[in-house]
Amino acid sequence: MSRYDKTHKDETRRRIIDSAGRRLKRDGIDGSGVATLMSDAGLTNGAFYSHFDSKNDLVANVLQDQLRTQAARVTALPSGRDALEEFIRSYLSRDHRDHPESGCPSGALLDEIGRLDRQGRDSYTEGVQSIIDAVALRLSQESPSSARSRAIGLFTLLVGNLQLARAVTDPSMSDGVLEAGIRNALDLLSLESL
Repeated sequence: MSRYDKTHKDETRRRIIDSAGRRLKRDGIDGSGVATLMSDAGLTNGAFYSHFDSKNDLVANVLQDQLRTQAARVTALPSGRDALEEFIRSYLSRDHRDHPESGCPSGALLDEIGRLDRQGRDSYTEGVQSIIDAVALRLSQESPSSARSRAIGLFTLLVGNLQLARAVTDPSMSDGVLEAGIRNALDLLSLESL
């Protein structure tokens, strides 16, 4: 018999996923050990295995959770160009660039995600497909399947620009990367009227 009820276990799992998401995006997957991740959640290492089979299992769950949340935010956007433009400007903002721990897992972890095990990559793939589908629906409610290619292009542009803006050490160049990304993303939106 467990000392804690299911609600407590679910709340603890949620706390681990939330704090791990922030740490992983800030320090990377390889730079975040189980001990650190559990300490961030205010728990001991021993509690880890009652919630996850391995660090890879935790990472897959974090990616699934983070991308589901991101897809829900895109889905909740009102239809039309203005909402997508606001999303683009927020994604390619200085604040998002400077605070990876509170932002998109793709922008923070993409280079490491490709080296994850199948479970992690499957979680990532499913999450990205949901985001792309949500963007495609915002691009064309009448024909989201035809807008899918533009949605893939837009998501790719946003992630790549954010990663480059974070990678360069020259602040003015980094700001320029963000500004160019916004212009290019808005040009992509203008290819067809919404």
